[in-house]
Amino acid sequence: MRRTVARKLIQSLLYTAVLLPTLAIAAPEQNHSTQAYPAYQRDDYARAKQYYERAAKQGDADAQYTLGVMYYRGQGMAQSYTHAKQYYGLAAKQGNANAQYALGFMYHRGVGMVQSYDRAKQYYDLAAKQGDAYAQYALGLMYFHGQGVAQSYARAKQYYELAAKQGNVEAQYVLGVLYHSGEGVSQDYAHAKQYYELAAKQGNANAQYGLGLMYSKGEGVSQNYARAKQYYELAAKQGNADAQYGLGVMYHNGEGMAQDYGRAKQYYELAAKQGNADAQYGLGVMYHHAEGVTQDYARAKQYYELAAKQENANAQHALGLMYYHGQGVTQDYVRTKEWIELAARQKHAGAQHALGFMYHNGNGVAQDHNRAKEWFELAAKQGHVDAIEALKIWQ
Repeated sequence: MRRTVARKLIQSLLYTAVLLPTLAIAAPEQNHSTQAYPAYQRDDYARAKQYYERAAKQGDADAQYTLGVMYYRGQGMAQSYTHAKQYYGLAAKQGNANAQYALGFMYHRGVGMVQSYDRAKQYYDLAAKQGDAYAQYALGLMYFHGQGVAQSYARAKQYYELAAKQGNVEAQYVLGVLYHSGEGVSQDYAHAKQYYELAAKQGNANAQYGLGLMYSKGEGVSQNYARAKQYYELAAKQGNADAQYGLGVMYHNGEGMAQDYGRAKQYYELAAKQGNADAQYGLGVMYHHAEGVTQDYARAKQYYELAAKQENANAQHALGLMYYHGQGVTQDYVRTKEWIELAARQKHAGAQHALGFMYHNGNGVAQDHNRAKEWFELAAKQGHVDAIEALKIWQ
């Protein structure tokens, strides 16, 4: 029921690319803004704004930066990206690294202005040279995805490492992903575990999930379902859908614990509500085969369709089989072929075998033994036993 590790983790990394860290308030120096920060901490934004404005007019870069944050967030005033940019600009000109990063963030995301990777990189570079970990992480993302720069995994790794050394949790997690999947670096489970552990200790749910996955599959560590469950639970409590799905799988299959369809369903539902396609497929399986629930083809089809729309090959294959056998639907070989073919083109071995079977027997398609053989061969290359047996016809 699981996708390959590399695909799953890289998908999460791609999602991370649009989740740059939120802008953080830097504690003001002991100068004109000393009265401002306590007011800010008390959520007395009106008074804080007065103090910060007074300090900003005297050239206090920290105050200028913090006013930019307040306008950006709409704290004690109407939200204004224009005013935020103005104050960030004043602070950035004085070398304030937080403001430089903030401007880079706005240009990178196109917040209140036209998106510009060139300007984003310019400001990130300024902040990164001063050791700003967020800016270093952001530059890593730009090089990883080729945003305004030539894609370079080596440069991306360089910036991620700079940020990670300063304790940047996002960079630590991403480095764990790269070493786990072997994307842009030599696959190295030991390094993956090292970086995941650094991020997990800071409460990063994605890293906790990554560690759970490694222990579940025995990747670079001895397989240990108890440790896998421990890390999945930490991540799941934070709402991590992948970890919720992982726990569902463990309870569904009885991995390291007594099989418990009720708990499996519970975790699948939590993940499915967040759009996790694997969990939606898992619920479809339970209703399809009456595992811990009353058999319900309509509910099975509903969950399979949700997952299939997200290109989940298992769900596409399952929907094809429902139409083939007429389970809760009118038997329809045309719809069967549509769903089965979608899964087969994603290299789903069962679907490839099923498509070969349809061509061999002429079910919903013109009988074509050559096409049948082609699909059987593709499935057989993946070790599909029935496809291997089917090919014996041509021997």
